[in-house]
Amino acid sequence: MQDAPFPYKPAIAVSAPAQAPAPVPKSLPQPVSEHCIGTLRSINGTRAQIIMDGTAAHAATLGAFVTIRTGYAIAIAQIVGMHVPESMSSRPGVAIAGVADIELVGELLPDADGNPTVFRRGVSVAPRLGDQIHMISHDGLSLINRQDNSTAITVGKIHQDPTVPAAVEIDEMLGKHFAIVGSTGTGKSCTVALLLRRVLERHPHAHIVLLDPHNEYASCFGQQAEHVPLHKLNLPYWCLTFEEVVEVLLGSKAESAEEVEVLRELIPAAKRQFALAGADEHASIRLSSAKSRLGRERFSVDVPLPYRMADLIAMIDEEMGKLEKQRDLNVYRRLKARIATVTQDPRFGFMFGSFAVQDSLKSMLQQLFRVPVAGKPITVIGLMGLPSEVINVLVSVLARLAFDLAIYSEGRLPITFVCEEAHRYVPAQSNQGFEPTKRSIARIAKEGRKYGASLCVVSQRPADLDPTILSQCSTVFAMRLANERDQTIIGSALADASHVLLNALPMLGTREAIVFGEAVNLPSRIVLDQLPSDALPRGNTAAFTEHWAHDQADDEILTGVIQQWRYTSDGLKERMSSAMDRLKQNRDEEVTSAQRSDRFVSGINPTQGVPASPAYGAAHSSPAAAPSGNAWTVRQARTGTGR
Repeated sequence: MQDAPFPYKPAIAVSAPAQAPAPVPKSLPQPVSEHCIGTLRSINGTRAQIIMDGTAAHAATLGAFVTIRTGYAIAIAQIVGMHVPESMSSRPGVAIAGVADIELVGELLPDADGNPTVFRRGVSVAPRLGDQIHMISHDGLSLINRQDNSTAITVGKIHQDPTVPAAVEIDEMLGKHFAIVGSTGTGKSCTVALLLRRVLERHPHAHIVLLDPHNEYASCFGQQAEHVPLHKLNLPYWCLTFEEVVEVLLGSKAESAEEVEVLRELIPAAKRQFALAGADEHASIRLSSAKSRLGRERFSVDVPLPYRMADLIAMIDEEMGKLEKQRDLNVYRRLKARIATVTQDPRFGFMFGSFAVQDSLKSMLQQLFRVPVAGKPITVIGLMGLPSEVINVLVSVLARLAFDLAIYSEGRLPITFVCEEAHRYVPAQSNQGFEPTKRSIARIAKEGRKYGASLCVVSQRPADLDPTILSQCSTVFAMRLANERDQTIIGSALADASHVLLNALPMLGTREAIVFGEAVNLPSRIVLDQLPSDALPRGNTAAFTEHWAHDQADDEILTGVIQQWRYTSDGLKERMSSAMDRLKQNRDEEVTSAQRSDRFVSGINPTQGVPASPAYGAAHSSPAAAPSGNAWTVRQARTGTGR
């Protein structure tokens, strides 16, 4: 259809006489509008009402964009409602289709030749009564959705015109966080894969960490992904904060107040013990001053410095030897029993599975955050099969490490942290979830923009997600949501979201989304691109009719299921084998610890007549590192003396 030209309304030049017309641009604006659908009837702020002409109003649909000529610019409005008042009667010779409500959203600004080339939000000059309203053309939609090609990615097509690409600005989306929400089966996982694939196509040296609670992203990124299943994950216990250590070892902090205080005193001492042992192993004239400094230095419970569990247990034994009452020993015995239980639990193999304790912080950060990238800019961490208490600690550590790495790299290593099933880690209810995890993710959401730490939250229940986290996401991809509470949360998340689009949430199709926020020029309903078949997440609905069409020939399927269940899915077999080796190696140590405890109770000096355990002996294999004389005490550790 040929675009209908706008009647040109020149602005009045301030310096010219009132009767003189303003200078006319070199050419009329390029056609960004199609046929006229009506005239402006009333206006109140950003909301206006138009009387639609029945001869052309059939083209007007809910959510469509229209144009209004205002002086030297072209205002853009969106149809947010349509109705036919009962009092309206047809005027002679005019077919009136009804009344449409529109909302002004922005304007197209012309260049020196009068051609509109730039879109900006807000309207500088309000339309006037009687102004004609035109449907926007293909060129007009292209202009308001155009982004800088160097910093934008195309993710789909505009619903109003499938020939217009839908683009999002990468820096705005990542730098100010983004969210992907939608009911189960609407394509959230495909949207996550699509967005990240498009980002990686443009920026192959990115640093992205993706939490995969259902192990469905393994094939989405091809050779660009570093897959880290749990049996290959190395996240040593000493890099945990004190609160995370308490959660792992003791669980409820309130119910284990005495044990918590013991750990608060002994962990810094164990860190000093490890540092001094390292100085002994590399003893030299140059390091003697460093060793002296380490003896005086105060070690924090939260700084990621290595320490040995064997040292911690030995210090617990020493403290037990100073106690006289049997009742006081129970706190230390409970703590030792809990440490033994957790460190031998195969589920925590990624924390306690290493035989040798060494400062592996650098290699761990290299694996998790891809520094250097080496052709794999995204790390996919599989979490399937883990219990909630383990996942909570794991996510807390990963989010905190991502934020700290961004801070201490001074913005030179921007990191995107993608949190699938985010409502599990940052729930709306204050009495649910793990507080360190909530604080770690909230810290990225609130402060990450300043340091290059980006957050992507993915959830099927935004109403169960902490509203503070969601409000920090400046760009939202909202897919079909049938729950009214979820719709209300999304509607209140961003003020510029058009109500007509939000009202369309329950009727969106698969791969359709409403995107609004800083990364797009205008809130829009888009149709997302289809992923290649080999890049689809493994989250398809089970084919009941196909598998129920015939019986299983034998029970061999159960054998495979049990093997997968017990071992293969999350590397439990490898971790169980490692745990058994560790049990064998530490058996003598456990016996020795029990003997040492009994001798403490009976008043026997624990350093006489007790052979060193394998783990403790390995930690102090050199003569210089072995304690001599009286036992090295926690009191000496606090004062920096002893050894």
